Amino acid sequence: MAAEPADALASRLKRTELQHKPSSIPGRDIVQVLTEIPVGAESGWHTHPGEEVGYILAGTVEMRIQGEATLLLRQGDPFLMPPGTPHNALDVGPGTGMMLSTYIVDAAEPLASFVTIES
Repeated sequence: MAAEPADALASRLKRTELQHKPSSIPGRDIVQVLTEIPVGAESGWHTHPGEEVGYILAGTVEMRIQGEATLLLRQGDPFLMPPGTPHNALDVGPGTGMMLSTYIVDAAEPLASFVTIES
């Protein structure tokens, strides 16, 4: 059954965990999450303890990545976030942004953790 993932982002965005299983890679889990971002809302700068493989299902999301060019992702666009890379997703509208993300993460760590970024 789908559940809200207990991670840092759950306080800001609607996140529904679709599946969570051990990986064939020792110490790693595979977690699939549907994230909904209201217009004008942002995730806040955060990291994941492993890869995030994502796909934009609806809306337009500005993905800011520390040290990289900002990506403007639209419905149908994929993205890949390396482990531990600080990033911040902002829904620029016009409707709710929806992302399907699959994480391959350290099973002992929280799925997402907020970080402070120096401007």
